[in-house]
Amino acid sequence: MASLSTPLPPPLPRRALRTGLRLVAGCLLGYLALWATGTLGVLALTDVARATTDQPRGALHVTGIHHFGPVDAEGRLWRGAAPSTEGYRGLARLGFATVVDLRAEDLSAAQLDQPRRAGLRAVRLPIRDGQTPPPAQVARFLDVVRASPGPVFVHCGAGVGRTGAMAAAYLVRTGEESPAHATLRNLAVGPPSIEQIFYALSLGRHHARQPPLPVVAVSRLVDAPRRMWSWR
Repeated sequence: MASLSTPLPPPLPRRALRTGLRLVAGCLLGYLALWATGTLGVLALTDVARATTDQPRGALHVTGIHHFGPVDAEGRLWRGAAPSTEGYRGLARLGFATVVDLRAEDLSAAQLDQPRRAGLRAVRLPIRDGQTPPPAQVARFLDVVRASPGPVFVHCGAGVGRTGAMAAAYLVRTGEESPAHATLRNLAVGPPSIEQIFYALSLGRHHARQPPLPVVAVSRLVDAPRRMWSWR
């Protein structure tokens, strides 16, 4: 009759266990140092931008939209956070024609239909939180703004990172701002991700290249806690 008990594996040597624990602790401390350096660095840049950059101020105000403001001098393009139902209605009352939604989150059919119910044309150009628009999306966005019969409102969730990256691409590609000043204007609204800062600084009149892999990797490691918190 076979024995019901199986021999236990030999215990892990204490030295190997201590080495493993030190390795894990070192990785955690290294990540915390990277996160703190990256986060505090972006926040410091945001404070400097807010103190030194003059943001264009429009005469319009819409209840139900945070960070609402003009992007260009002509008032053809405006930016902000995702509007409430009253926010969409306010845009329609002010004569806005088109809303560009940059959110890539899972949205309900009712949420997606809010602009249409307010009488606005809706265009979706989804970008993941913390990331940047590919060249095809930038080209499409420029076409939407040019073809719109009235002012265009662009937003993501909070109206900071993704919205700022697209607004910067618009300003630089149309020749209205330099990459450095467009980046400062975005920082003055709120802290974007590291890859979004790099993207705005590297923009040109005829190109909008993506950040290199090392920048993307560092950015997403630094931004991971914020993105996980936003899923709650």
